Amino acid sequence: MGKRTFVYGAVILLGANLLNRILGFLYQYLIMTHIGGEAFGLFNMVFPVYMMALVLTTAGIPLAVSKMISEAVSVNQIARAKSIFRTALLFLAVSGGVIAFALYFASPYLAAKIFPDPRVLRIFLICTPAIFIVSIASAFRGYFQGMQNMLPTAISQVCEQIIRVAIGFGAAMTFLPRGIEWAAAGLAIGMVAGEIVGLAIIIIQYSFLKEKKPSHPNEPLHPVQTLKELFLLAYPVTIGRLLATGLSSLDAMLIPQRLQVAGYTAREATTLFGQLGGAAFTLFNFPSVFTFALATSLVPAISEAAARKQFQTVKLRSAQALRLTIFIGIPCLVLLFFFAEPLTAFFKSSNTSSILRILALGGIFSYLQQTSTGILQGLGKVHLPVIHSIISAAIRIPLLYTLTAAPEWGLKGTALAYVVGYILTASLNLSAIIRFTGMPINLNEFLLQPLIAGVGMILTFSLLQLLLAGFPLGFVLEIILGGFVYFGILFLTGGLNRDDLRRIPWLGKYIPR
Repeated sequence: MGKRTFVYGAVILLGANLLNRILGFLYQYLIMTHIGGEAFGLFNMVFPVYMMALVLTTAGIPLAVSKMISEAVSVNQIARAKSIFRTALLFLAVSGGVIAFALYFASPYLAAKIFPDPRVLRIFLICTPAIFIVSIASAFRGYFQGMQNMLPTAISQVCEQIIRVAIGFGAAMTFLPRGIEWAAAGLAIGMVAGEIVGLAIIIIQYSFLKEKKPSHPNEPLHPVQTLKELFLLAYPVTIGRLLATGLSSLDAMLIPQRLQVAGYTAREATTLFGQLGGAAFTLFNFPSVFTFALATSLVPAISEAAARKQFQTVKLRSAQALRLTIFIGIPCLVLLFFFAEPLTAFFKSSNTSSILRILALGGIFSYLQQTSTGILQGLGKVHLPVIHSIISAAIRIPLLYTLTAAPEWGLKGTALAYVVGYILTASLNLSAIIRFTGMPINLNEFLLQPLIAGVGMILTFSLLQLLLAGFPLGFVLEIILGGFVYFGILFLTGGLNRDDLRRIPWLGKYIPR
């Protein structure tokens, strides 16, 4: 792998995803304060169904491309790597075009029969062309990730988000006088425009790529054989993602309906659903910017180590990724729990603060679920996260169905059901990783040290809140000082050391030995 370590790749994606999340925060703030939760609720009803169509189109191919190219390059089979990419690109272009075309004409039926609000039709019609665009872009991203070059993906994602925010908010504000459904259609236009720009950017970068010459000739796979291998790797991922997006679609239909059973009107239920996604989950998912970067870079990195039979490296990378997930996740969740009210008020959704606190209590399992899924996929055990998700869903869905409809629970019951699902899936994933890699779990490093640092952070927040009461910049100062205390305690207890800091690109060279 040379100098391009999986930590380097993770940091590249982390930087891009962090910038994207900041832009996303700005976008959600603008939507919630200028357009309202109802428009976002309408858009969120469509989005899971759109994502399900996208999963059907790509069929888990990008992840399989990443894994197969990583393995080919590790043994210098460059011609084979190029053949894999070309075959995948052709398949994704055809499947994306066919499904986008079919969905466009099926949209009126879907809007009338499936969605709880018929106003989503216009939004869904606008979203369907993006399926073709994203399918093509995903082939290029899978190629670059397989080469362990995360920079092109990062650049395209940032450009995509900038365009999405600018055009989406501009279009929504322009159309708002025509009605809420028109404003939601403006958000969909922004999404499509962003995808077009993201595709253009990654194609431009691919065109400037210098071809690596193999040290010995090798025969590329026949396209049919390539497709067979791709599908063999992709089908469990496809089932898993179909399950995830299917459950999201079910949630998008179920939650507003069950809220109406709890006593809310249809418009109130749509607005509450919009606030759940636009405020509570926007804040809760922010730390996953880190775990997503880790999970994406782990697949080719662990695949390469496994292909070379470097099992000690597999154990080391797995443990390092899980440890980093916990170390970053704990302070983020303490912050979300402690400052739930001002954070949700920022999105004009202060009634969701109790929901955010419930999510924060089980949040570390959500982040561990994402990282552990990446590890299992890198090990080639792509079917296991699917099985674990099915087991989790079998418990979560009945719980969500029952609690959301109870007047005394409502969205709090929804949040509790999600937390139970996160705990179960993460626990099953972690037990599988330990079973297949023999990775040891050091309770001191994985649990005790971050918990002590987290308690120190909570005590710091509690003390500073008394000392800085009424101070205009108190909120920001508390977060900064709390962060220093957390990482200071980790450093003092040995949870973080100089070796950890040296692994971070751009920072490592400044850390003395």
